[in-house]
Amino acid sequence: MTEFWVSSGHHLTQRDAGGGLAVTDELILAYLARPELVPPEEACAAERALYASLTAAPRRPVAAREIAALADADARENWEVILAFRDRLLGARSVEAAYLSLVRGNLQGVPSLFLNQLVHLILRNALDGCDDPFVLRAAELFFRPQRVSFHEGRVLLADAEVIAAREGSAPLSPLVAMLGQEAATELDVLTEANAWTYWSRSDAFTMALDLGSDPRSRAGLARVIEVFVQHLLNAAVRVSPLDRLEDSDWRWFVGLDAEGTRIGNALWRGETLDAAAQARMLVAFSLVFDDPAQVEPAVGARPVYLLLASPQDRTLQVKPHNLIVGLPLAAGREAG
Repeated sequence: MTEFWVSSGHHLTQRDAGGGLAVTDELILAYLARPELVPPEEACAAERALYASLTAAPRRPVAAREIAALADADARENWEVILAFRDRLLGARSVEAAYLSLVRGNLQGVPSLFLNQLVHLILRNALDGCDDPFVLRAAELFFRPQRVSFHEGRVLLADAEVIAAREGSAPLSPLVAMLGQEAATELDVLTEANAWTYWSRSDAFTMALDLGSDPRSRAGLARVIEVFVQHLLNAAVRVSPLDRLEDSDWRWFVGLDAEGTRIGNALWRGETLDAAAQARMLVAFSLVFDDPAQVEPAVGARPVYLLLASPQDRTLQVKPHNLIVGLPLAAGREAG
């Protein structure tokens, strides 16, 4: 099996009997190693003592007075956030269960970075053994913001952080010029011919995805959605890309990002999309549950439509948790 996404931290966890990932000391230590938490040279003695004690015993309870004793206000805030997150992880039976608890509850105070890291880890587990780079590159949309570009019928998605890091560092390459940014090196668009190179740079996130004219990319994203729903909700679904969204009996939809939700709400109200909104639509899918008994009776065997659209600033942030809280599971069928 070819390795991929080492940066997910998959090697720091252990798979439990149910197929989920157990929260290990090594995983908690990886969070504690974040630069926001490593005490700087000017840190007070209390902060240094707290850090040393947690690196020795990452599960130990931390009293509120220990945080209050820190001299730096930013440090106090950082520690409050990470310890609250740590305690949510430790209180769950698996990484997957912790994620479900977070997204079904109150996300206030949980940095999006932490949610993205959990999705990265969960998808690495769910896609273990996957040998299709189109599926894996599409899965990056679930935990890595993307920069969107429209050009001659192509819809290109490039990693937003990679583009930002290279911005202004070198003369324009043709592809990066098309993306409206500057970069130091070429970004390759994933194709059948170069797909083999994905494995050596899966943690660099340097391949662009053609979501507009390459059916393998849309099929890859459809497969990611199927795997994500099956893994977290224990529900088998079939997801298919659509050329157009035409249904006189539209029962349910889920926006895969904020703009997709906004457009879906407008369509639900019977509004006509203007040309600009239509142009921002990236892809629509139909999702059908294999077992209609798992679905709200009002939806039953009818498809659920999934909408993904580019925001006006063209920085796309997919919200995979919308699938968890937005799909019409039957009452009492909250799986996971």
